Amino acid sequence: MVLPNPWMILPFVLLLGAIASGPVLAPKWWLRHYAKVALGLGAVTLVYYIFILRSAAGLAHTGHEYVSFIALVGSLYVVSGGIHIGVKGQATPFANVIFLFIGAVIANILGTTGAAMLLIRPWIRMNKYRVTAHHIVFFIFIVANVGGCLTPIGDPPLFLGYLKGVPFWWVAEHCWPMWAVGIGLLLVIFYVVDKRNFNRASPAVREKETAKETWQFDGLPNLFFLAIILGAVFVKVVFVREALMIAAAIGSYFTTKKTVHAANHFDFHPIVEVAILFAGIFATMMPALDWLNHSAPRLLGEHPAPGVFYWGTGVLSSALDNAPTYLGFLSALFGVSGTEDIHELLGQQHLQILAISVGAVFFGAATYIGNGPNFMVKAIADQQKVATPSFFGFIGRFTMPFLLPVLVFVWLLFFHA
Repeated sequence: MVLPNPWMILPFVLLLGAIASGPVLAPKWWLRHYAKVALGLGAVTLVYYIFILRSAAGLAHTGHEYVSFIALVGSLYVVSGGIHIGVKGQATPFANVIFLFIGAVIANILGTTGAAMLLIRPWIRMNKYRVTAHHIVFFIFIVANVGGCLTPIGDPPLFLGYLKGVPFWWVAEHCWPMWAVGIGLLLVIFYVVDKRNFNRASPAVREKETAKETWQFDGLPNLFFLAIILGAVFVKVVFVREALMIAAAIGSYFTTKKTVHAANHFDFHPIVEVAILFAGIFATMMPALDWLNHSAPRLLGEHPAPGVFYWGTGVLSSALDNAPTYLGFLSALFGVSGTEDIHELLGQQHLQILAISVGAVFFGAATYIGNGPNFMVKAIADQQKVATPSFFGFIGRFTMPFLLPVLVFVWLLFFHA
């Protein structure tokens, strides 16, 4: 394998910097030109791989991963956008905790993308009288990330592990203690934060939010298309899986009543933004991942502790997107173990694989780019005029004070050696 020049990591760094600072420093300019920035920097990397490295195989592999990612995220976005959950609003802190817990469970059935897209709109509506940044961020923490730690369907990195041969129920069997601790701590923290927010609200707002609510569901025929997408997850024929997902999305869009799309304020802007930004991310991160795959076995040593994989996978997942980072560290673990058999690896390095899995899923919540649904939740919240933190505001105001202590506690309890 011919390694790229280290300078070729620069387009990836520049893109991350633009995603972080553009919406804050020049929001109007960024809205008009983000596609040019993302695709332009991605094109620089592609040209380098095609004409300098002549690495067609690497490009094809990355291209397939991107198509699979967008097909899954996009189809779930369209189908969930055709299901309307009507709620007048009972946003007491306790009711919110129950809602988030249900979302965390559903994330393992519909995936974090499907659960987030299905529930973010009713979540905003039920909190409409006092919805603020912490509602959006904790929704990202719990429903769009940590909640999906129990099945390969739950989160993209676990699905990639399943495709690599990790048994389907291995995840649930071994990850449930980390899931229970992570979700439990985040729900407790959210309750404290939300209780303070509720107590500061005016008496009129508190009275509205404790009023009896009425739940209504419309667009339930889309559950059929959702079942097709979930079934397609188990299809391993190249591009057939993606074709089934896209067909389900098309069928859903054209059979859903216009009144349902109107009630959900549905349009394609959030998924288009995600598709463009992640096209740039997938392209520009190729040099960084190539260096990770090459250098990780040497840097990790002969007998790396589980905590090395937990923090290594986790920190890079928050910056590189958690799915390819998971594959990078799984590849490194194969290298240091001297085996190419996944079942043998599960026997030899059980705790290390567990650390990679939990690190990828949990740390995907740390930034907007850590996991695909994060950006989509933000885009929908912005579309509905909800105040969301900036890229650095997300990290400084929420990840560091609230998520990081949970990540440290999980490490101390399960992976500290």
